[in-house]
Amino acid sequence: MAATKPRENDDIGTETRRELYRLQIEIRDAEKRAYDLFLQNLIKGTSHLSLGQEAVAAGFGAAMKKGDKTFCTYRGHAHTLARGASIEGVLGELMLRDNGLMRGKGGSMHLTSAEHGVMGSYAIIGAHLCIACGSAWRAQYLGEKDVTVCFFGDGTTNIGAFHEALNFAVVWKLPVVFVCENNLYMEYTPIGDVTAVEHPAADRAAAYGLPRILIDGNDADVVYRTARDAIAKARDGGGPSLIECLTYRHSGHSRADPGKYRPPGELERWLERDPIKIYKQRLKDFGFTEAQIDAIDAESKRKVEEATAACKAAPQAPTELLTAHVYADGGWAWRN
Repeated sequence: MAATKPRENDDIGTETRRELYRLQIEIRDAEKRAYDLFLQNLIKGTSHLSLGQEAVAAGFGAAMKKGDKTFCTYRGHAHTLARGASIEGVLGELMLRDNGLMRGKGGSMHLTSAEHGVMGSYAIIGAHLCIACGSAWRAQYLGEKDVTVCFFGDGTTNIGAFHEALNFAVVWKLPVVFVCENNLYMEYTPIGDVTAVEHPAADRAAAYGLPRILIDGNDADVVYRTARDAIAKARDGGGPSLIECLTYRHSGHSRADPGKYRPPGELERWLERDPIKIYKQRLKDFGFTEAQIDAIDAESKRKVEEATAACKAAPQAPTELLTAHVYADGGWAWRN
């Protein structure tokens, strides 16, 4: 009898594939709930959702190890959840409740959980790439084995800090992985309208002696494999990588943006490439039953409901937090 031909993706395995789906569906459900809570006036200000981009966060989250460091932009809910932070902690932070990850002091755009290796969400475009280099340099100097992964949008590639950080990381051969989430738009402007190359990260990699890595950011298996290899290379002393993930946000740039600038039919075409739709079919292709998939979906919704109830019942963050941790000694009085 002829041997069975190995199936594609067999290197990933059943449990990792289950985890990749779980992460994607929990990120999707949690962010959809965040949107609902905003409409109920329970989340103030603005926030930036990753609806449609879940495969990037899930793929890297599954590939990273405890102790690895994550740096992300203001669109950081997905990456924080992917590193193991609780839905309650994230929603509580967005609602400025005392049970939030930072007791309500950081909010959506500065979501942080050092406990889970999430070293901050940064609102200044490109600034965190240089800080990520510092994190990686610390690991190299101390002989520690953690890897730093830094996520950013396509618009960051036209910022000076992007080029400075890449050059520095390559010169010092730092254990850092730079990940561009190219969702085609730098806020409201199509990235292609203001960039000299078609692929703003991948096409510039050669300038720093790095290989061109351009992947389907809506396929969690592809992201996971690429992340696994790049992180292993960095951990083994092989230096940095630059990865461009092609993806698409289903909503506007932020809550205030209806996304009317997108050409007709573009969103609909990308919805056919919804990462969760892709991965649900992937699970079926590899033997998962409808009942198994439904159980993961149901568990995600249960977590979101319980987290929502806990956050609504939690007290507001105390006002004295406003003046806490301003100076290194924890106080806030002016030092002359």
